[in-house]
Amino acid sequence: MDAFILSEAAIRLAAFTGIFVAMAAYELWSPRLERAEMAGAWKTRRWFTNLLLLVISAAILRVVFPAAAVGAALWAETQGWGLFRYFGFDPLAAGIVAFVVLDFAVWLEHVASHKIPILWRIHRMHHADNGFDLTTGLRFHPLEILISMLWKAGVVVALGAPVLAVLIFEIVLNGASMFNHANIAIPKPLDRVLRLVVVTPDMHRVHHSSIRRETDANYGFNFPFWDRLFRTYVDQPSRGHGGMEIGLREYRGPVAAGFLWALALPFRALKRDQ
Repeated sequence: MDAFILSEAAIRLAAFTGIFVAMAAYELWSPRLERAEMAGAWKTRRWFTNLLLLVISAAILRVVFPAAAVGAALWAETQGWGLFRYFGFDPLAAGIVAFVVLDFAVWLEHVASHKIPILWRIHRMHHADNGFDLTTGLRFHPLEILISMLWKAGVVVALGAPVLAVLIFEIVLNGASMFNHANIAIPKPLDRVLRLVVVTPDMHRVHHSSIRRETDANYGFNFPFWDRLFRTYVDQPSRGHGGMEIGLREYRGPVAAGFLWALALPFRALKRDQ
């Protein structure tokens, strides 16, 4: 088991590093937006906070869930648990269905994090970032990471999801979060095609608008289908990407980029712009 945990962690770290470097290079080469909060000292402070939050969350997760969702899949396999095993699913079919169901489960969790006040308390730290780049896709409170892993592990065990499918899903989810938060310019015709099958940065950026109607839209990370199906899809921000205000109206300026401020945000008084 220890060897499995180490190899799973090594695979995920290698995938993360490759995707992060590629997205960072793309942002430098062709940025979508050029703003004060995404340049200079402000950007440095944001990156420091967002990456430090990632490191802390990953460390806590490894203590509480040593092999995370992949470990849950391995445990379910050894116990013979799960709907796929009960109904005798073909392993390939089980892997494909598991990936789609897990993506829907993450979408549903994301919706819940906006609609349930106690979950919004925690999730709003992600939205308090005044900038929007690949590190925003890594800016989640450790409490949210733990809640998310509990939810995913429960779904994995209930399904009896194949170990390889869960590992692939976790890598894709992490990579997709960096991609769809990246400050990269994708030609509009290409974006139109891509967002039919994947969530693009222009699509997800709408979700980070300070306007409530737009914040409560475009919840997807991997697939765009759920937002269209449940009518939570908004095509473009009302002020355009160049004119939109990113973040939350009640938290503006460099203060929102502070590490200790971000860590303490779930414990501050709850305010929600109507």
